[in-house]
Amino acid sequence: MLNELYAQTEKKMKDQVEHVRHSLATIRTGRASLSILDGVNVDYYGTPTPLNQVATLSIPDPTIILAQPWDPSALAAIEKAILKSDLGLNPSSDGKVVRIPIPPLTEERRKELAKKVHHVAEDGRTHIRLARRDGNEAAKKLEKDKKISQDDSKRGLDHIQKLTDQYIKAIDDLSKKKEKEILEI
Repeated sequence: MLNELYAQTEKKMKDQVEHVRHSLATIRTGRASLSILDGVNVDYYGTPTPLNQVATLSIPDPTIILAQPWDPSALAAIEKAILKSDLGLNPSSDGKVVRIPIPPLTEERRKELAKKVHHVAEDGRTHIRLARRDGNEAAKKLEKDKKISQDDSKRGLDHIQKLTDQYIKAIDDLSKKKEKEILEI
């Protein structure tokens, strides 16, 4: 019974770490990375479609991303979607491809992005704590319903706390790494 509870709690925590990892990948540093465009949706014939599903994305050099649409009529929609995103990018089109220059980050923008990293990390830690709370409540309920002993319940709470510490540390590590990427010049 407790093993099942541990597995459920750990799955929630792992999922949250992956969510944080994905969210941090979309925050731009100063180098071109395709993952910063993950959240960009293009209005493609009236349907919001992820950019990577309407164009081939490539990085010819560290300061530029190229988006080559499969349907040339989508060029304007791609440009518009990138401008609308809050990434601070200014795409330009030559009729065949959209060039997305990655401008160097200003000190002010770096600080803004670092705050965003902190926010994403704190949100992740909050969700992990919620998973811990759910796991603890489930362990206490098992004890109350006489399905496990008081000692097993105590061991369960300790194990769930260890999982919590482990996954919060994972989020902290991701956060520090991303912040270092952003603040380095």
